[in-house]
Amino acid sequence: MTGGGGGGSRPTYIQIGTSTANFSGSGGRRGVLTVETGLDVADADLHARASQSAPRLRAAYNTVISRAAASLRGDAPPDVERLARELQAATDQTLGRAGARFLLGTVMAF
Repeated sequence: MTGGGGGGSRPTYIQIGTSTANFSGSGGRRGVLTVETGLDVADADLHARASQSAPRLRAAYNTVISRAAASLRGDAPPDVERLARELQAATDQTLGRAGARFLLGTVMAF
């Protein structure tokens, strides 16, 4: 294709998926924390690494989300800012370097 500028840009988004964890709410009731996750990776090499590491990323995210669910008390909502920071740190650690931006989708505790 010629003209029009822009060229053939490749997608940078990687959908990792939805993770869930159980927790005990107030009065002993059980609850579920659900978190949608994805990545924005502009660097082509890191994008390939992140795509190949999706199962490892899901496992790391499940660990972080399970810890977050276990820390929920009463009817307080999850600390989304802290959750995002911890999931970004898990991303960087799993991929071995920074450069992939963690994207937090819907967070529900019910």
